[in-house]
Amino acid sequence: MIRKVVTALILVPLAILFIAFAVANRQTVVVSLDPFDPADPAFSIAMPLFALIIVLVIVGVMVGGVAAWLRQGKWRWRARYFEHEARELRTELDEQKRRSGMAAPATLMRTDDAPRLSIPPPAA
Repeated sequence: MIRKVVTALILVPLAILFIAFAVANRQTVVVSLDPFDPADPAFSIAMPLFALIIVLVIVGVMVGGVAAWLRQGKWRWRARYFEHEARELRTELDEQKRRSGMAAPATLMRTDDAPRLSIPPPAA
């Protein structure tokens, strides 16, 4: 319920700003990708200014997301590598415990099995 209210409080003003921006910038601009003949470009498109700006923002967000994803590739690789290594070491440890006669734990204690801590209410 609170999430819906917060979403409405954020999305409604954003929608109003978007509509105001679109109405204020509805004049048509010509986008040309031909730097050699500006008078008669080989490829050009006429579109409203607000549409051009929104398309450029969307493309910028996508390029930034791809760049961040590529830069974090090293950390994702390390996480997979160390997770694989930890799994192998756990298997080796269980095998060593089995050989030595110690009972290997069936599963490690999960966090949801841990005792819950509670904060007492403030004294009145």
